[in-house]
Amino acid sequence: MAERYRVAQLSLQTAVQTIFPARCLSCGDRVDGEFGLCGSCWRDTGFIGGAICDTCGTPLPGEDSEDTLKCDECMRVERPWSRGRAALVYRDVGRRIVLALKHGDRQEIAGPAALWMSRAIADLPKENLLVAPVPLHWTRLLKRRYNQAGLLAQALSRHAGLPVCPDLLIRHQRTESMGDKTRELRFSSVKGAIKVHPRRRHRIIGRPVLIVDDVLTTGATLASAADACIAAGSGPVYVVVLARVAKDT
Repeated sequence: MAERYRVAQLSLQTAVQTIFPARCLSCGDRVDGEFGLCGSCWRDTGFIGGAICDTCGTPLPGEDSEDTLKCDECMRVERPWSRGRAALVYRDVGRRIVLALKHGDRQEIAGPAALWMSRAIADLPKENLLVAPVPLHWTRLLKRRYNQAGLLAQALSRHAGLPVCPDLLIRHQRTESMGDKTRELRFSSVKGAIKVHPRRRHRIIGRPVLIVDDVLTTGATLASAADACIAAGSGPVYVVVLARVAKDT
């Protein structure tokens, strides 16, 4: 019976793939794997590997090593989280993918993107680790209909086999778009805007937390989220993003 069910599932999947063939997440061309990238887009995607900053995940010159490395920015700016990782550099295909997920209603991107992110966090401690997304203010959530960080966190929890708390953090203050703001304004505008949900605090007392977001630019939003966790009594905080805005190495 189980074998017949498995064969029926495979037949259904084959039929669906025939009618709706898998498309490249970036350009839309047909690809072999579901929700993958075509060869050309894969080549132009800045997957992060090798030597990286242990704090924010930005790629660094040189070869990978066992030494703990830090980028110039993380040596200047104090981060409240312990370690950070990123899957992609925010440019070219990476930028298009992030914007499509964030503003283009391309929610199907979250699955493969989270798979890339799960590989990026392979070396982080996993014991008792709780996954939580950076929250949207309810007015933005109402307008956008979904939180892209929430989609990534849910998919990442499945890929990495980690528990997730989608509403661990709440954004109780609405902040303006930070796209054109200076570093100082980014940090000041989001400071204190995020806090731990009072009914979820018991889940993080003394427990490590992995905060998930789509992009790390200055780190202001992630810092606010990490501060909220630490203030609520969490253990060490780690962060992971789909893409990191970074200078060319």
